[in-house]
Amino acid sequence: MVSLGGIKMDPGFDAPGGSQDTRDSQDRSSFYQVYYYIDPVIYYLQAVLDNGCLENRGFDVAYLTELDPLWHDDELTRIINPDIYLFANLPAMAACAADCVAATAGFPNNTFFWCAGCQGSLYPLNGNVSAHAGGVQASSLEAYRIIAKMHREGLMWAASGDEGLCGYYPQPVMDKTGYKYNMLYPVRQTEKIAGRCCQPFGRSTILWGAGKEIPFIGEDFAYQIFRKRNCCQGATQFVLP
Repeated sequence: MVSLGGIKMDPGFDAPGGSQDTRDSQDRSSFYQVYYYIDPVIYYLQAVLDNGCLENRGFDVAYLTELDPLWHDDELTRIINPDIYLFANLPAMAACAADCVAATAGFPNNTFFWCAGCQGSLYPLNGNVSAHAGGVQASSLEAYRIIAKMHREGLMWAASGDEGLCGYYPQPVMDKTGYKYNMLYPVRQTEKIAGRCCQPFGRSTILWGAGKEIPFIGEDFAYQIFRKRNCCQGATQFVLP
C-alpha cells in the first residue's frame, strides 16, 4: 500500500498482481490493482474553519480491488457495465478524440460518458488496460475507472450541482467535470498547468506527465483526488448541545 508507506496486508488468499504484457512486440497491455482512500485533507489542514459543508470523516481505506472479483475479469465486469456492447465499436472509440480535446482544453464532455479522454476508453470498469502507452497514462485511467465504478455500484454519491445543495445523491453515471487529481508518488506534481495545480480526468498526460515515471515494470502510483461539492449553508450556524 504505497500511500501508507509501503506496508503490506495479507488477506489470506492469492490475488492478481500488477503486470505489463507485450503483444506482437508492439502493443502493450497492463493490469493494476487500485486502493481508494478517504482522505479529507482540507478538513485536516483546517484551511476553511467552521464550515458544515466540509467532509469531516476520518481517514479510511474504502476500497481494495483485490477483494472485488469483477476487477480482473472482463466478463464479470459486464454485470455492472452492460452498455459496453453499445460502445465497443470504431465510431464510439473515435468519438473519444473529441473528449480528449475537451479535457485537455478545459473539462471532459459528459456526453461521451464511455470515454476517458486522452487516456482511452473508460470501459471496462476494471484493472485491465488494453492500450498501455505509459505508466502515468495507465494509472490515471485506473484512477478514473475506480471513481466511475464506485458511482455505478452506488458506493459513491455525487455532491455537485443544484441536486447536491442539501446533501449527497446517487449518480450511476459519474459527472466527469466534478473531479480533479494530481500525482503524489513516485514524483510529486508541483508545477502548475495553465495556473492550476491539478487537472481533470482525461487531460493529456503529455502536459504534465514527463519525468513522472520510474522505468521499472510494476511501478506504483498514488494520486490525490479532489471532488467538487455544492453545499447550502446559512450566514449563521448554530451548534446545539
